[in-house]
Amino acid sequence: MYQSLNGSVHPMAAAEIAVPAMPDDERVWVPQAEGVWFRPLMLNTMQGQWCNLLRVRRAGVLSRHLHPNPVHGYVISGRWFYREHDWVAETGSYVFEPPGEIHTLVVPEDCAEMITFFNITGSMIYLDEANRHVGYEDVFTKIDMCRAHYQAVGLGADYVDQFIR
Repeated sequence: MYQSLNGSVHPMAAAEIAVPAMPDDERVWVPQAEGVWFRPLMLNTMQGQWCNLLRVRRAGVLSRHLHPNPVHGYVISGRWFYREHDWVAETGSYVFEPPGEIHTLVVPEDCAEMITFFNITGSMIYLDEANRHVGYEDVFTKIDMCRAHYQAVGLGADYVDQFIR
């Protein structure tokens, strides 16, 4: 929370978030696709931003997409690459994605699990091979996915509220 120099806290300041990044309860991981989950850390509705862990336990193409805003990532474990580049993001790698770049995220065959922290503002715009729009995600679709999943697994739809700012 915001605290002024005189020690008072502004009543409109958002509360801080301090949660274990790797939850003990598997139900906290929200399924996104076959073999793909995300773990919300912060869902900022005021700025259209979300921070999450992406966990992948399958090889192959995850998605072809672009972001209208910059994206920051940090690989916690495993590795992945973009088909359009000649680098591989491995454990300990930091990745910056410039706005507007189209890329295809691929997890290699010999990688059993990949976990990456992503800080995303705006949206993910999914594209087909001809660069036609086929879907999108933003902070609000992420919240909706979390609510539905947490309700279905017994945590309650309001479980996601702790991550929303």
